[in-house]
Amino acid sequence: MVRHDRNISELWKSLPWKKFRGNLFRLQHRVFKAVSVGDMQKARSIQKLILKSRAARFLAIRQVTQLNAGKKTPGVDKKVALTHKERFELEPILGKYATDWKHNQLRVIPIPKKGGSIRNLKVPTIVDRAWQCKREIHFRTST
Repeated sequence: MVRHDRNISELWKSLPWKKFRGNLFRLQHRVFKAVSVGDMQKARSIQKLILKSRAARFLAIRQVTQLNAGKKTPGVDKKVALTHKERFELEPILGKYATDWKHNQLRVIPIPKKGGSIRNLKVPTIVDRAWQCKREIHFRTST
């Protein structure tokens, strides 16, 4: 999609976010109707469409890199944020591995609890978070 570096940040901001949300909602609504009728085969096929949907990929990347509260928490790769160009480069990767994603390692952060014990917080990389967010969009429709 991005063929030039003229002003990638403007290109990112000018993406049709409202249209993406509408497309995703339409697919989610179709899954809901199929499940309520009892047509599980149709629901599964529409869920696969959601996983491969360009709108779901861009919305997942936006959610993870801009909207989430933990967007500044680095994973094992020590990346805190993605540039606009890296966001565009991530979209086809999420599409290519829509169904068979291989996770990277998790960064483990020990957090002390009140009782003196320690709880381990495991933080995935930004790329893994985007893929998980896309999967959550998919599974949110199945319930």
